[in-house]
Amino acid sequence: MLHDILTYEFMQNALLAALLSSVACGIIGSFVVVKKIGFISGGIAHTAFGGIGLGYWLGVNPLLGIIPFSLAAALGIGLLSKKAKVPEDTAIGTFWAAGMAIGVILIGLTPGYAPNLFSYLFGNILTVPSFDLWMIFLLDVVIVGTVFLCQKELLAIAFDEEYAAVSGVPALLFYLLLLCLIALTVVVMVRVVGIVMVIALLTVPAAIARNFSRSLPAMMAIATLLSLVFSTLGLMLSYLFNLASGATIILVATTAFMLVQVAQIFMRSAAAR
Repeated sequence: MLHDILTYEFMQNALLAALLSSVACGIIGSFVVVKKIGFISGGIAHTAFGGIGLGYWLGVNPLLGIIPFSLAAALGIGLLSKKAKVPEDTAIGTFWAAGMAIGVILIGLTPGYAPNLFSYLFGNILTVPSFDLWMIFLLDVVIVGTVFLCQKELLAIAFDEEYAAVSGVPALLFYLLLLCLIALTVVVMVRVVGIVMVIALLTVPAAIARNFSRSLPAMMAIATLLSLVFSTLGLMLSYLFNLASGATIILVATTAFMLVQVAQIFMRSAAAR
C-alpha cells in the first residue's frame, strides 16, 4: 500500500516537505522549549497572516510575503520587549492583532474572488508545489547554517540570557537572531500544518525529546526524528481516512505527547513505592 501511495507525485512532495520541515522544527523547536518562548512563536506565526495577504495583494507566492512579515514581527516583538520595556505579552498581542488585521484588509483589497486561505491557516501538505519545496530547502539551509555557526552563543542565551550577557555575549543581538530563526521556521511550517497550529509542531516534538536527552544536540536530533514520524504518520492517516492533513499531524503529535506524560506519571508512581 505504501508503495502505491508513493507513486503519486503529490505524496512524494508531501513526504519531502515533511522531511525538510522536520529538520527546522527539531532544531529551532528545541531552542523554543528550552527558552520557554512558545508564546512568542505563536505571535510570530499569526502575524505572518499579514504576509499572506501581502502576497495575494501583490500577486506573488504568499510564502514570499510571509518571510519579510515574519522577520519584521520577530524583530518588532524582540525590540519592544527588550529595549522599550513593553511587557512581552503586550508586544506579542499587538503584533498578532495587527498582522491578522493587515492580512484581512489586503485580501479584501485583492481584485477577484477571495483566495482559499484554508491551506495557509490550517495547512495542506498534500498541495505543496515544487517551488515551495525549493523555498523550504533554502530556508532549511539558512537555519541549519546559522545555528551551526552561532551554536555557542545561541546555546548560552537559551539557557541563561543574563549570564551570557555578563560573559560578554551580545545577548540582545543573538536573542533577535533566535527570533528571526523562529520566524523562518514558521515560514517552513506554514505549508505543513498552517499558521494556526504551527506552534504545536514547533514545541511538542522538542518537549517529548527533552525527556529522553541530556544535551541540546541530542534533543535536536530526537525532536527532528519525532517530527518526521508525526508528520509522516499524520500524512498517511489523513490520506487513508480523507482527513485534514495539518490537523491530523497535530493530533498524532499531541496524542504521543499525552501518552509520554501518562507513562512518566506511572513510572514515577512505581518508583515511589
